[in-house]
Amino acid sequence: MITVAVLTLSDKGSRGEREDKSGPAIAGILRGVAEVKHSDILPDERALIRDRLLEYVGKVDLILTTGGTGLSPRDVTPEATRDVIEREVPGIAEAMRLEGLKKTSRSMLSRAVAGVRGQTLIINLPGSPKAVKENLETVLGVIPHAIEKIKGGAGECAR
Repeated sequence: MITVAVLTLSDKGSRGEREDKSGPAIAGILRGVAEVKHSDILPDERALIRDRLLEYVGKVDLILTTGGTGLSPRDVTPEATRDVIEREVPGIAEAMRLEGLKKTSRSMLSRAVAGVRGQTLIINLPGSPKAVKENLETVLGVIPHAIEKIKGGAGECAR
């Protein structure tokens, strides 16, 4: 079973001023597919996000962030993720934006990134529960194969 860390990025959520619904939404979608080992909420602070991502790397197969991918000055999740990853996997974020565009033109404003550090895949998701569901469902089918390849699996990529 795939192991996961869920990291919610929200200033208000980290202060207890807003209930986190996106983190639990991720856990619900992953039920039966993956095991959530860690779940935390942090403020939108690049250094804090970077350090927590580094803390999770190697402890789980997959890190899913939620929040901080937009255009607000405090939205720094993509930058913190780029500070951590060794190799970007642009197709994952591209697929999420492409699928999102079928529902809203605002999807093109997402700055989400995905990438790999060591043997851990990191994917940025939006902050709203609805967008989390739509984006995660878009890429969920490829995640097991991606993790297998990251870990050196010899399975074929072609279908």
